[in-house]
Amino acid sequence: MTSTTSDRDQIVERLADLAAALDRRDWDAVGAMFVPSATGYRRTGRDEIVATVRAHLGGCGPSQHLLGNHRVEIHGDEARSLTYARVHHQGKGTAEGRAYECFGEYEDRWTRTPAGWRITSRAFTISYDLGDFAVLQPG
Repeated sequence: MTSTTSDRDQIVERLADLAAALDRRDWDAVGAMFVPSATGYRRTGRDEIVATVRAHLGGCGPSQHLLGNHRVEIHGDEARSLTYARVHHQGKGTAEGRAYECFGEYEDRWTRTPAGWRITSRAFTISYDLGDFAVLQPG
C-alpha cells in the first residue's frame, strides 16, 4: 500500500485479501494475515488457525465470502474492525448439490507490523445460517 492509503483502507483491503485467500484455498496467504500468536476460530497460533479453516474449507466445493458494512477503529498501532459477512459454500464429492450459507459478523483485532496490518484475534459470530453444514469438510 502507498503511504497515501489510510489505515482504515489498508485494513479493509486486508479483509478483502483474506476473503479471497479463503475462497482460493491459499493457506499460505491465509496464514500470512495473522501474527504468529494470533487467536481465531477458537484456536491459538497461526498454524492452528490455518489448520482449523482448512478442515472446514479444504474439502468443500467453491465458496464466496462477501464482506460489507466495515467499521474500523484505529488507535495508534492497534485497531479493531467489525465486518458483516455472507458466506456461501457449495458441496462437492458426496455433498455435491448441497450448500451451506451463513450470515454474521467478523470482529478482528489488528496490529501494525513492519509488513503491514496483521490480525491478532478473530471471532465470527453467525447470526443466521441455512443449508447443510456437512458440506464443510477437510480436503
